[in-house]
Amino acid sequence: MQNHGFSWQLIRSHIMVFDAALAILIFLIMSIGIVTLYSAGIDFPGRVEDQLRNILVSFVVMWIAANIPPQTLMRFAIPIYSFGIALLLAVAAFGMVKKGARRWLNVGVVIQPSEMMKIATPLMLAWYFQQREGALRLRDFAIAAVILALPVGLIARQPDLGTATLVIAAGFAVVFLAGLSWKLIVSLVVGALVTIPTVVWPMLHDFQRDRVLTMLDPNRDPLGKGFHIIQSTIAVGSGGLHGKGWLKGTQAHLEFIPERTTDFIFAVFSEEFGFIGNMVLVTLYFLLIVRCLMIAANAPTMFARLMAGSVTMIFFTYAFVNMGMVSGILPVVGVPLPFMSYGGTALVTLGMGLGIMMSVQRNRKLVQT
Repeated sequence: MQNHGFSWQLIRSHIMVFDAALAILIFLIMSIGIVTLYSAGIDFPGRVEDQLRNILVSFVVMWIAANIPPQTLMRFAIPIYSFGIALLLAVAAFGMVKKGARRWLNVGVVIQPSEMMKIATPLMLAWYFQQREGALRLRDFAIAAVILALPVGLIARQPDLGTATLVIAAGFAVVFLAGLSWKLIVSLVVGALVTIPTVVWPMLHDFQRDRVLTMLDPNRDPLGKGFHIIQSTIAVGSGGLHGKGWLKGTQAHLEFIPERTTDFIFAVFSEEFGFIGNMVLVTLYFLLIVRCLMIAANAPTMFARLMAGSVTMIFFTYAFVNMGMVSGILPVVGVPLPFMSYGGTALVTLGMGLGIMMSVQRNRKLVQT
């Protein structure tokens, strides 16, 4: 009987790994996403079924990650980061080209290696700072900047500005939480702003410049490059206070909103559920970020704290950038709305991030007991 009880406790400890607050919030956001996707994809048979399969795969990945203790994950930091860099170099050498971008590898199945760097890069940075805990010098932050710049440069070269932005955000969160001084942060931000017109702008591709100019003035090409922003902002505004009602969004169902099941699903949601619906969704994302910050703040080790902080930044950047570009206040960079947009790769990455958060929280409880 004692052995039987011990076995059940061991099995239960590996099954009951989910943080209740995170699990409830993600369930609510995903439920809203499925309801919205059904409306947005009504002309695309099979989208809801495919997304449910994606959610199932993401759930499995989340469960596996939640069962890996942070100290075990730390040991894989260098191999995972090195493997990711090798894949990015392979993409640059002989990757698949779609719509003018070289982002994919065909290895029997088509994969997008840049997605894994959203986790691999902060993982490597967190490991690096953990090794130097208590003795950090300016040189260490310079080396960390190189660790971050390498994947960002390879991803931006594909070009994939959206993923590069997410990797920068996750990596910078690690560097900031490791103890980078405010004075240096302000200096870097000012320096970056100064270099934008003279260094960054000339390096951008023509279509990337067009996105920025279109954001500033969508009506410069209303039927071409400005079409996405104009139609999405019309949808967001036409929802009013209460929205037009589920399945009653005219912009979506008359096919004025492009990419309405993926990058622009927020426009469909805004039109059908209005300002009140948006406030509910934003509140759920806000609570998700707050819960993640609480987990990061109570993490038992520096590595766990840095990883949890970077995953929190990934969630925030996904939501902020997507809602910003759909609302016309940020350029269109192809960032999905987390846990709502149709697609498997990003959802698996987000599921892994959630699993890491739950592992950090679970490990804190085990340390306390």
